[in-house]
Amino acid sequence: MALGEHVTTFSARQVRADTPMLRRVVNGRAITYLDSASSSLPPRAVIEAISRYYELHHANVHRGVYTTANEATAIFEGAREAIAAFINAPGGADEIVFTHGTTESFNLIARSWGAANLGAGDVVLVSEMEHHANIVPWFQLRETTGIEVRFIPVTDDFRLDLSNIDELMRGVKLLSVTGMSNVLGTINPIAELAGIAHRHGALIAVDAAQSVAHLATDVRASNVDFLAFSGHKMLGPTGIGVLWARREILADMPPFLGGGGMILDVRTDGYVPAAGPTRFEAGTPAIAESAGLAAAVRYLSALGMDHVAAHEHDLTIDALTRLESEFSGRVRIIGPADAHARGGVLSLDVEGVHPHDVAQILDQYGVCVRPGHHCAKPLMRRFGLAATARASFGPYSLTSDTDVLIEALGEAVSLFG
Repeated sequence: MALGEHVTTFSARQVRADTPMLRRVVNGRAITYLDSASSSLPPRAVIEAISRYYELHHANVHRGVYTTANEATAIFEGAREAIAAFINAPGGADEIVFTHGTTESFNLIARSWGAANLGAGDVVLVSEMEHHANIVPWFQLRETTGIEVRFIPVTDDFRLDLSNIDELMRGVKLLSVTGMSNVLGTINPIAELAGIAHRHGALIAVDAAQSVAHLATDVRASNVDFLAFSGHKMLGPTGIGVLWARREILADMPPFLGGGGMILDVRTDGYVPAAGPTRFEAGTPAIAESAGLAAAVRYLSALGMDHVAAHEHDLTIDALTRLESEFSGRVRIIGPADAHARGGVLSLDVEGVHPHDVAQILDQYGVCVRPGHHCAKPLMRRFGLAATARASFGPYSLTSDTDVLIEALGEAVSLFG
């Protein structure tokens, strides 16, 4: 598929054909990649965009005036524009900050906006289903400012417990939640939560790392204030991510890192930071990665995010139904039973089998899943788990992947039965 090509019919098989790694053979079996929640597979268009940058346009950005330097800057800033369009940023490219990923984005919010706007007694409200990236930076800020970090509980059916939300919101200055749980697959009601936050005079930040490649993302429609995501979760390269924030919020945030590229002026008595997102991008940025991320965004846009969401929804319904039928009582799925309330993340608790053993057996069938706590230890403790074996879909996934997953799980259940 050409970059930016308009498609009217989504084809997972075409996406699969566009994805080189899916031609791999592992342990004598065609690879069955079910670890997209950890890192999705880039299509050839992304790989070629990165190679093309290095082959033809490699130079630093915002510095040189020669031809390739101008080309590199155009690629870099063009990526900012493509991402702004992808999430419908009301302020356009001026609201897109490049980071190393979602984790750095949340550290930037905490250490810049948080340090400047929060003090002793102020509250940051997160949830029990958050990734550590949306917990630890707030604990670190608590150590220096005395803020309170409060948690929205998770119900027994794996949803946010909003029954006491008005009480939880007392004193809250920031509500910071995931758009989709990386463990449960739970899709949270972000627009509703934004309304609650704003009604209480708070801002809302969203961890979109899991949702951005699987659901349409519109920051204008959802009315959020911050959004963070990572390139490698959305068919793009590793080492690059995005922080989006409203223009007026960014304008008042102090720089996070100091050095070249983020300044307007430096004198012996001080410095003046640059305006706009570059004030948060000290040093040489991830230029090649920005080219790859732009290609990923254009590729996803050409697929149509509604098509991607519908395809993965169908896969999830099929997998939930078949897993329950095949392994009732032996394999527990940690997440909502209602496929309409979740994305394509299936955390499996196989009775009597450690998740790492499950993953190793699946690997013998060429199946890639991730065992572990998934950087969500508070959530694991909430449900009395140390770890799960997590399978997760992408736009290239097929029902045949679920066939192999069930075959391999059957071996694990039989072996340890």
